[in-house]
Parts: sequence; structure tokens; C-alpha cells
Amino acid sequence: MNDWPDGWSDDNRSNRYGRGSAGAQPESARVMRQVRRGPAPAPGQDAPPYGGGVPRQPSYVDGQGHDDGYDNGYDSGYNTGHVYGTPGGPGGPQGPGDGGAYPRRPAPNWRRRIKWTAITLVTALVVVSVGTYFWADSKLHRDVDLSKVIDRPETGEGTNYLIVGSDSRAGMSAEEKKKLHTGSAEGKRTDSMMILHTGSNGSTLVSLPRDSDVEIPTFKGSESGKTYQGTGKHLKLNAAYAMDGPELLVRTIEANTGLHIDHYVEIGFGGFASIVDAVGGVEMTLDKGFKDKYSGADFKAGKQTLNGEQALAFVRTRHAFAASDLERTKNQQKFLAALAHQVATPSTVLNPFKLYPTMGAGLDSLVVDKDMSLWDLADMFWAMKGVTGGDGKSMNMPISGSSGGNLVWDKAKVKQLVDELKNDEKVTVSGN
Repeated sequence: MNDWPDGWSDDNRSNRYGRGSAGAQPESARVMRQVRRGPAPAPGQDAPPYGGGVPRQPSYVDGQGHDDGYDNGYDSGYNTGHVYGTPGGPGGPQGPGDGGAYPRRPAPNWRRRIKWTAITLVTALVVVSVGTYFWADSKLHRDVDLSKVIDRPETGEGTNYLIVGSDSRAGMSAEEKKKLHTGSAEGKRTDSMMILHTGSNGSTLVSLPRDSDVEIPTFKGSESGKTYQGTGKHLKLNAAYAMDGPELLVRTIEANTGLHIDHYVEIGFGGFASIVDAVGGVEMTLDKGFKDKYSGADFKAGKQTLNGEQALAFVRTRHAFAASDLERTKNQQKFLAALAHQVATPSTVLNPFKLYPTMGAGLDSLVVDKDMSLWDLADMFWAMKGVTGGDGKSMNMPISGSSGGNLVWDKAKVKQLVDELKNDEKVTVSGN
């Protein structure tokens, strides 16, 4: 059976190479001009055998007519790349130093990358820090003018902060007043007063009972500017604040102790509760439970977390204790220790979603003197944290007895205490 198309036979096939011909002679080198053919056999001679009867294959030459030197003249074109391009040549891959169309990507300069990453991070940190500083500074209420205080003692070594917790209800709604058991009395009074001394010999926190017996001295009215002569009358310490606010309170403390007050810091009811809520509550361990219907306190003994409302009730409670004012000042110091520890934990400081609300709540509710800076405030906070954490001394003003319901200071111990604070010496006096 003949499989060739009609009109074709084996005899009709030509001797053309590559078209089914059995002839050994390839067709002329017209397809690939760079291919050089070997010499044709002489008439009457058979083609020389190559590779077991395979006719010799064409060899390839470079553009200058040189043979590749491959044995028997054969080259597939893959070794030298003459057909598909040599390395670095047209169409070939880029080699070192070649000028091909696809340059090799340079190795990354890690030193340069690290340098610019560090510069970027430092710049971002500086910008955030500066922005935070001005934001925080703008929130401080510098409403107290200590320059109005007259007849002041000389400034001693170190720094003395007067820290006051007032029953201010400013900005509180009727519902908030009811919830926090603050009442709706007009004016402001002080529920707690403390002197914090910072210096080179450690820090000391001295609580001043609000029922302390003091003499109201001659003073200049903070609003009227009029001078009011002292009558020698003795009142409770918190009465000075009720009479003429922070300036008279500072004047009264300085006149009765001889200690110069450098800065004044005050926080009201609402602000105190907001700070506690902003940090997620404060964990306390109570030795015994107690109740007080006036402050709303209702606590059981043991470990518990106090929210803002409970914390305010805890530091204000006085009717549940026999030595009401002295016991309350101890509770206030204990709570401040727990609060400072909570605020300074990494979970608060390193978490902007906690840190900024806490700072905002605190700064919004603080009233300070006109010369108070954020650095002073930070110094006060860290010193208080250190004292309440055991790094320093915490005590009540030394008491010798009472008179007409007022707590009378121990004059000898108070003088020794003030002298040690003035000279920034280690405090050796013990309080109640």
C-alpha cells in the first residue's frame, strides 16, 4: 500500500535534505548563513561516517569566520550561544561588567537602611513627645497665684508641694453628685491636705489632718486685695480654705509651721474619680471592712478593685473610725500608693489608649499655681510614687492631743520636722 499522496512514489522523491530524502548530502546552506558546511565528497565516494553512520553535522562559526574548534566540526549552538546569544551579548543575560539591557539589582545597603530607619523613629518620637508636652501643658489650670501670699518664710533646700483634695463639685451634674455622695453644699472645702518634700535625701509625705488646730494669721484677700488682720482665733485647718481659698490655706500653713510652700496642687471630687476609672480601677487589700452612709462606703475585708465611685468613698470616709481624721489620712496615703503604682505600670504607660485618657482626666481636674510646670508635676508624681511605694517616709503631722474637737500639733516635734525639711535632711521625727 502506498501512503504517499497521489502522484507520488518513492521514485518521485528528490534528493533534497530534510524532506524525506535518503540522500546524505544536505541542501545548500541557505537557511542559516552562519552555518559552515563541510566539504562535499568526491564523485563516486561515499560520505564519511560520523557517529556510527550519521552524516557529519554542520559546525558553527563566529561572526569573524572562526570555527569553534569542536571535535569533528560539530557544535549545537548551546555551548557558545552563537545561535541564541552569548552572555552579555544581544539577547543574553547580564554578566558582571556587561552593558546589557537588564542590569543586575544591587545588593541592599543594610547599614544605610538601619540608619534611616533609626532617624525616622527618633524623629517620630520627638514629634510625638513635643506634641504631647504642649497638649498636656495646655490642660493645666494655673489659677492659684502664690505671689498674693504675704509674710512668707524663707525658701529652704529641696521643693515643698502642698497637695490638696477638695470637695469641689465644679462641672458635676446633679446625678453625678448623687452617685458620688458629694452633696450639694455651696463653696469648697478641703477633705485632705499633704505636704510632699522632695530633695537629695529622699522624699517625705506629711499628711495634715483637716481638723488640725491652727491660728488664722493676717492675710491679704485673694480677690479683694484687702488686708485682714489676724485675731488670734484658732480654727480647724480646712476653715482657712473655706474662708479665702488656696492662697489663705498656704498662708495659714506657712504661718503655723514656718515651712515655705513652693507649689500648690489641687484635685476635686469628679477629677479624682475620673482618674481611677481611666486606669481601669485600683486594686486594694483591706484589713477590715467598714461602712459609712455619709460617704457611701461599703467595703468588705480582702483584696478588691475599686472603681472611681468606690475610691472616692474610701478616701473620704471618716465616720466609720474612732480616730476619724487620723485614720482617714492613713487610708488616703494607702490609696495614693496603690493609685501611683497602677498609673506607673507598663500596661498604662506603654498603652496610649490608657495613658492619654488617664493624663487627660488628671490634667483636666488639676488646679495648680501659676509657676507650676509639667516638669514640676512629673517630679511630684514620681516622688509620691516612690514614697508610697516604700522609698521615702510617709507620716501624719505629730499630734500631742486635742482641744475643743481640734487636733493639737506637737510643737517640739513639728519644729524638728520643719528644720529637717528646710535643710533637706533625713527626717527622723515620727508622726501619729
